[in-house]
Amino acid sequence: MSYQHILLAVDDSPISYAAVEHTLGLAKLSQSRVTIVSVVSVDPFVGVDFYQIAPAVTDYFMQAEQSAKLRLEDITQSFIRDGIEVQSKIYHGEAAAGILFVADEVAADLIVMGSHGRTGMKKFLLGSVAQAILTQSHIPVLTIKQ
Repeated sequence: MSYQHILLAVDDSPISYAAVEHTLGLAKLSQSRVTIVSVVSVDPFVGVDFYQIAPAVTDYFMQAEQSAKLRLEDITQSFIRDGIEVQSKIYHGEAAAGILFVADEVAADLIVMGSHGRTGMKKFLLGSVAQAILTQSHIPVLTIKQ
């Protein structure tokens, strides 16, 4: 199977960089285009009285946006060095919904992402973006574990 357009979802975790390496290899083999997406999540602030924490929210989003931009610039250079057509996007919102939205937007035919492998209470409390993507995606999903 050959993929034409791979969506690589990244965050600031080490497992994301393992997903980058897998995507580099796949893209080289199949001569795929790659779109890299990083989601700046609003999840921590759902249900919070916005006006009481507005400065903290503004600071959080500015730092998260800057971190995402730097991460995407760094990862994008890896693909450019290998001669792979690449673009990057930042999505603002809920992580799983953002990844699925961008996959549809760019007509990706594969999603690659890291999976933290959370189980039990951690999965219950923190959720699982990978699990949501696996159950909701209409295209193949490759999850990379540590």
